[in-house]
Amino acid sequence: MSGHRAEFRAGNVIFAENDPPTTAFLIEKGDVEVSTLQRGEPTILGHLGPGMLLGEMAVIDNSSRVLRRRALTDCTLTPIDRRQFAERLAAADPVVRALMMSQLTRYRSALATLTGDEPAAIPLLEDVGARHDAGAFDKIRLESELRAALDRGELEVRLQPIEEIISGHIAGYEALVRWHHPERGWVSPAEFIRLAEETSLILPIGSYVLARACDMLVEFRRRGVKPLPFIALNISARQLDDPHLVERMLAELRKRSLSPDRLKVEITESLVLDHGRVADVLARCHAAGMDVALDDFGTGYSNLGPLLTLDFDQIKLDRSFVTALDRPRGVALVGVIVAMARALDCNLVAEGVEKREQREVLHRLGCRYAQGWLVGKPLTLTEALNA
Repeated sequence: MSGHRAEFRAGNVIFAENDPPTTAFLIEKGDVEVSTLQRGEPTILGHLGPGMLLGEMAVIDNSSRVLRRRALTDCTLTPIDRRQFAERLAAADPVVRALMMSQLTRYRSALATLTGDEPAAIPLLEDVGARHDAGAFDKIRLESELRAALDRGELEVRLQPIEEIISGHIAGYEALVRWHHPERGWVSPAEFIRLAEETSLILPIGSYVLARACDMLVEFRRRGVKPLPFIALNISARQLDDPHLVERMLAELRKRSLSPDRLKVEITESLVLDHGRVADVLARCHAAGMDVALDDFGTGYSNLGPLLTLDFDQIKLDRSFVTALDRPRGVALVGVIVAMARALDCNLVAEGVEKREQREVLHRLGCRYAQGWLVGKPLTLTEALNA
C-alpha cells in the first residue's frame, strides 16, 4: 500500500479471518471475492466490484475480520479509515444513524449464525456520541402517521387574515396547514412541516393545500364575498423543483372557474439563493397573472441583490422588524424598507403585528398590509366567513 491507493494482484488476500479492522476500502478497479468458513468448509458469499465498499462493517463496529476477501483480478483500492466513518455518522440525521445501527445489528447476527459465535457489540456510535436514539424511530413513526393523515384528508388548512391597513378591510389570507394528531394533539407545524420537507411528503401536502385553498375561494364566492379575497400559498424548495408547479396551480383554478390573481405565491428569502429556479417561477406566475411575494424579508439569508433581478410583486417584512418598532432605529429602518418597496412598485406586508401601536406606526410609515394576531389568528373557513 502506498500513497492514497492500495494495489493487490489477482489471487492476493486483502483481508483474512481475525485480521484487525484497521481500514476499509473503496474498490476503484478490479473484482473481489468474499468468503468464510462454515463448518470448516470455505463458502463463497459474493463478489464485489468497482464503486463498492470493502470491509467497512468490521471497521464501523471495531471487530476483528470474520470474512476473507481475495482479489479475483488485479485491484486498485482507496483506503477509508475508522475516523472517516465516525465523523460522517456523528453528523448524520438521527434516522440514518438509527437505520445504520439496525443494519449493523443484523450484520453481526448473520455473521454469528455463520460462525457459531455470539453476536459482537457495536461500539462505534457510542464512541462518536451518536447513541441509538428512540427519538429517531419516533420520527419514522410520525412520518408514517403524517402520510396516513394526508391520505385520510385529516390535515386542516387555516386562513390567517391579511389586512389592508388604510381601509381596515381583510384583503386576503395566508393558507397555513395544521395537524391534530389523535394521540399527541396539535403537532407543531415547525415539526411536521420540517419532517415533510425532509421527505417527498411536502409535494402531496402542497397539492392538498392548493386544492383546499381553491375550494375555500369557491365557498367565499358562493357566499357572495366581494371583492373575492386572495389566498397566499407558501412554496417549498422541493416544490420549486417541480417544472409543472405553476401549471398545476392554474389547472386547479380552471376547474373552479377562478381567476389566477386570487392565488399568490410566497417564496421565502432563503430560497432566492437559487436564482435560476426562482426567476423561472416568477416568470411563469407573471405570465399567468399571479403575484409572487418574497417572504421573511430581512431574516439574513440574502442581501438586496435579488430585488434588483427578481421581479417580486410583494415583500413580506419579517416579524423581527415589527418587534423593533418600539425603538427609533427600528422605526427608521422600517421606514427605509417601506420607501424601498414603494420605489420597486412592491406592496409591503408586515408580519407579526400584535400591538395597536405597531399597526399605527406602520400606517404612518405607509406600509400597505398587516398580518399577525392583532389582525387575526389562523381561522377555519367557517370562522373566516363569519368574521
